[in-house]
Amino acid sequence: MGLIAFLKTQFIIHLLVGFVFVVSGLIINFIQFCTLVVWPINKQLYRRINCRLAYLLWSQLVMLLEWWSGTECVLFTDQATVDQFGKEHVIIILNHNYEIDFLCGWTMCERYGVLGSSKVLAKKELLKVPLIGWTWYFLEIVFCKRKWEEDRNTVIEGIKRLADYPEYMWFLLYCEGTRFTETKHRISMEVAEAKGLPKLKHHLLPRTKGFTTAVQCLRGTVSAVYDVTLNFQGNTNPTLLGILHGKKYHADMCVRRFPLEAIPLEEKEAADWLHQLYQEKDALQEMYIQEGKFPGEQFKPRRRPWTLLNFLFWTTVLLSPLFSFIFGVFVSGSPFLIFTFLGFVGAASFCVRRLIGVTEIEKGSSYGNQELKKNE
Repeated sequence: MGLIAFLKTQFIIHLLVGFVFVVSGLIINFIQFCTLVVWPINKQLYRRINCRLAYLLWSQLVMLLEWWSGTECVLFTDQATVDQFGKEHVIIILNHNYEIDFLCGWTMCERYGVLGSSKVLAKKELLKVPLIGWTWYFLEIVFCKRKWEEDRNTVIEGIKRLADYPEYMWFLLYCEGTRFTETKHRISMEVAEAKGLPKLKHHLLPRTKGFTTAVQCLRGTVSAVYDVTLNFQGNTNPTLLGILHGKKYHADMCVRRFPLEAIPLEEKEAADWLHQLYQEKDALQEMYIQEGKFPGEQFKPRRRPWTLLNFLFWTTVLLSPLFSFIFGVFVSGSPFLIFTFLGFVGAASFCVRRLIGVTEIEKGSSYGNQELKKNE
């Protein structure tokens, strides 16, 4: 193991990386709060500013994937689809099987210039998560309780507000509603059998309300639906902790573009279209497991330097005063200051670990264990 690879596995390095992310995130959130005064004056300017502020934070996580771990992302699609990337508003449908599936989506957003303006239909619990939820609030992310009777008006109003968004946006939908686990899959397939729907082997039964609502509300804004099916070479189960330790993964994504005109107008027909799409996604996953690749031409979009430069900027700005402060604390010889600082380090370590825990499958929500038993 080389020196750099060894350093990537050390807890103190992880703590410093976490410190940079958390403190820079708090600074960015404060600036975002200050931009609220711009909203009543010029809503579109407010949005453009916050897209760039969000990029300053999200690109640090993308940097960990692209530069820190060196994870490779390969697209399986066609040239006509690639030519549209970053040049249109789209809805993204992504399978929710992995802890870092969102990071693989973000790295594609970054490489095609839409990371700051990327959107997602997110569970409301994330709104309370520091940095992540706070940044999303200023980005007008649509939050839901995943109970359609309570969510209907909130989701419709939230999505409609995005119809005049000034930057090209990729609106991500996890139609399965929650991460795949064996328990959730078993319950989901029981629901499929009860409803007379085809069973899926590698996905949960898609929940159609969010998709049909997004399609209806964003007609005239969104040009297409991108179906993205993600898997990893070697059937690995990548984790954010693995990324933080510098472990390299190989992600493959099959991307299919469907013009919005191809999606039925009626809600029931659009829901049937989505169920058919997931049967196709299931077949794609089975092909990948059997053959080790998706169909289509392979594309390897180049990583851009901006994520690395942004992280180096924040590292320089924040770690220099931190090291000076630490030196001053220990030189002072004050037991109170030293123990206070060590307590701060412990608290920071706990907070960073909790943020990572948000992505872990075994610590995911129980949604799907019982809710899938209920009718949509």
